[in-house]
Amino acid sequence: MLIREILATKGSGTVLYTVAPSRTLGEAVEIMNDLDVGSLVVFDHGRMSGMLTFREVLRAVGRAGSTWGSVPVSQVMMTDPIRTTPETVIDDLRREMIEKHQRYIPVMDGDTLMGVVSFHDVAKAILEEQGFENKMLKSYIRDWPTDAGPLA
Repeated sequence: MLIREILATKGSGTVLYTVAPSRTLGEAVEIMNDLDVGSLVVFDHGRMSGMLTFREVLRAVGRAGSTWGSVPVSQVMMTDPIRTTPETVIDDLRREMIEKHQRYIPVMDGDTLMGVVSFHDVAKAILEEQGFENKMLKSYIRDWPTDAGPLA
């Protein structure tokens, strides 16, 4: 299964949520809360410059204390997040997400943001694929030819 298949199941009307690096962390958290998302892609002058997830937010709160809301996104964002392409094989991405402890991955086609794939999206796709394969195997076994030899 390829990442483009996950994006397709999310739908073509999927909205891409971004934030400027100059915005404050308080503004970004408000956006994340209002949209019920766990990440924002940081764009600066039309190019991806980083990623902000709830992990970076919590780290910033721990460091800045009560002034966390005024900290610029640029000071807390991941500046070099894992990126993937629509043609990446899901198992390769899953392995990299686990190794790098990154739950949200921007999907890029060159410099164009195609979407964001979460660990939840990957897990759901794998479960659905395994469910389909399981159903097909059960159907095959149920229709096993009775006149065939033991190894046929």
